Amino acid sequence: MGAFLGLMLGVGLLLIWHGLSATESTRPRKVPFERTREHLLQAGLPGISPVQLFGLQALSAVLVGLLGLTLTQSVSVSLIFAIFAAAVPALMVSRLRHKRQADLRELWPEVVDNLTSGVRAGLSLPEALAAIGDRGPEQLRDPFKQFGADYRTTGRFNDSLDRLKATLADPVGDRVIESLRVAREVGGTDLGRLLSTLSGFLRDDARTRAELLARQSWSVNAARMAVAAPWLVLILLATQRETLQAYDTPTGTVILIAGAVLSFIAYRLMIRIGRLPEDRRVLR
Repeated sequence: MGAFLGLMLGVGLLLIWHGLSATESTRPRKVPFERTREHLLQAGLPGISPVQLFGLQALSAVLVGLLGLTLTQSVSVSLIFAIFAAAVPALMVSRLRHKRQADLRELWPEVVDNLTSGVRAGLSLPEALAAIGDRGPEQLRDPFKQFGADYRTTGRFNDSLDRLKATLADPVGDRVIESLRVAREVGGTDLGRLLSTLSGFLRDDARTRAELLARQSWSVNAARMAVAAPWLVLILLATQRETLQAYDTPTGTVILIAGAVLSFIAYRLMIRIGRLPEDRRVLR
């Protein structure tokens, strides 16, 4: 027993040493701004790079800061609103991303229904996928047209599916595509039944999630109103010169910074408590 414990301890220490001493080539490389790039793709903004988004945030901060400084002559108040302005482009991307994912979640059952009808009409699975580019939902036609052109050029179904997944950048799309990949590799005559089952599952999932989102919306709106209210009051107070002079003092600056930090923490807590679990792209 003692020898066995000593062996296990030695193996554990060896694995720890190997992990700590792994070379750069054996560790997975993290692509710079990978998460931001994926969020831009999911928001339907493939033409915008993360660097351009960060540049837009900096430009928004500078413009709002200069405008606030011109109108109020208060450095502290202008700086706070410049920080808020810097967050606006990222919030817009997040809003577009969630809206696009919700829209696609409603469209995927229709895509699977089109695939089912195509397969039952005698088309092969690649042909049925390419046909989505002509008769599928308008929002998803371009990616499937690209898939059709790519498959006709290369003839490699799996590689074309991988590129389709990268273009869509959608968690539900990942599950659908991987189901189709498995169905093609396994083969058999149950593809139509599998697609019908998948369509029903997607519809049930979309309906349940829509109901939960409708009930969750009140907490999100309450969080936004609670965060915006004190800063709207600050804008009204900024019309009085005496108030601005008070906020330019060290004590006033500390109050503004503390208020901004507390507002951010409270908003994030309310959103985190009230939000639904987010779909993750786990099949990449």
